[in-house]
Amino acid sequence: MRILYNMLLWIVAVPGLLFFLVKMLLTGKYRHSFFQRLGARQKHLLADIGPGPRIWIHAVSVGEVTAAQPVVAALKKLRPEARIIFSTSTETGQGMAQKLVSGVEAFIYFPLDFSFAVNRMLSLVRPDVFVLVETELWPNFLAACRARGVRAVMANGRISPRSFDKYRRTRFFWKRALSDLQEAGMISQVDAERIREIGLSGDKIRVLGNAKYDGLAALVSPELREETVRRFDARPEERFFVAGSTHPGEEEIVIRVYRELADADPALKLILVPRHVERAGDVAAVLSQAGFTDLIRVSEMRAGRRRAAERVILVDVIGELFKVYALAEIVYCGGSLVPKGGQNILEAAAWGKVIFYGPSMEDFSQEAALLEAAGAGVRITCEKELLAGMQKLLAAPDELCVRGERGRAVVHANRGAARRYAEMITGYLA
Repeated sequence: MRILYNMLLWIVAVPGLLFFLVKMLLTGKYRHSFFQRLGARQKHLLADIGPGPRIWIHAVSVGEVTAAQPVVAALKKLRPEARIIFSTSTETGQGMAQKLVSGVEAFIYFPLDFSFAVNRMLSLVRPDVFVLVETELWPNFLAACRARGVRAVMANGRISPRSFDKYRRTRFFWKRALSDLQEAGMISQVDAERIREIGLSGDKIRVLGNAKYDGLAALVSPELREETVRRFDARPEERFFVAGSTHPGEEEIVIRVYRELADADPALKLILVPRHVERAGDVAAVLSQAGFTDLIRVSEMRAGRRRAAERVILVDVIGELFKVYALAEIVYCGGSLVPKGGQNILEAAAWGKVIFYGPSMEDFSQEAALLEAAGAGVRITCEKELLAGMQKLLAAPDELCVRGERGRAVVHANRGAARRYAEMITGYLA
């Protein structure tokens, strides 16, 4: 199986690497990570780590970084002498990690799953334990960990329905890769059952909860909200409809709903945050076609332009969504009125906001169930229901506040997973 995997890896990788190299040369994108992911140019980052047990924590991108941050904090409390090396796969995730995660000795890029890159990085890092946050399985890396005696564990493990279908169809292959894991801490019983069906032995699986609750609860603060109010020039009389993590096909719906809401309440402004910021130009064109030419981009505000009477703020930079939710009167979370599986609704809930979302919430089904039970999550099926639901709640501000606070209480009530994951990880240290 490994021989077949490596043959396929090289077949796919050669044109892929050429594509990324050309992209880097022409646009500058990936210039910070391309060679590092091949195992080069990272030795200096690991030169002065010092003595102590080493824990390598890998979070693919932004979402996984959010889950990893409270686990790192809990690890430093349990084992302050531990040296933590933190890796990401994307430049976006790397930037977020360096802003969000403290107590780390080195930030690096995770190697591509070529044996030469994997072994070089393992020789440089020399971890005692490797921690995979959520679920990204790399067979060569896990096999190399086993060969070197490095204990590999999974933290905050989750398997979405779409990923589960893919893994299940090739179970014969993933069962071998999973055997290199010492233990897997999973978010829910559903995730535990899925990874067992894929092939991980049941005695290696534990249900420990979702560490994102810990991280988000810790990040919320009056100071962060006030800083966001100041940076966005939010006025006391203004209210904001925040549409976060939107995908193509959703912006048009959001804009039409906002037009109706703003006709009734001119003080209501729209903050639109596309899931992929590189789509900002397309989203701006959609807004212009709909008649919303009075918009301002966050990149312009960062460059010194002051907000005036613009009705729409377009977030075209990374790292702002969680902060923007602090300004929201009401929220729509994207990836849900189109079949994308939903996006993270906990970020808005942590700020005490009521969140509307569509029927496609497969990737966040447990979170949606908890918030719906509290009245803070509202599932709608179409544009008409979104408009009617928002109109009803905006007309009842006391109910909106009470339901939002119930959602915040859900986030706080589900804390504690980060410490459980930290205890699992430190159990593999001498």
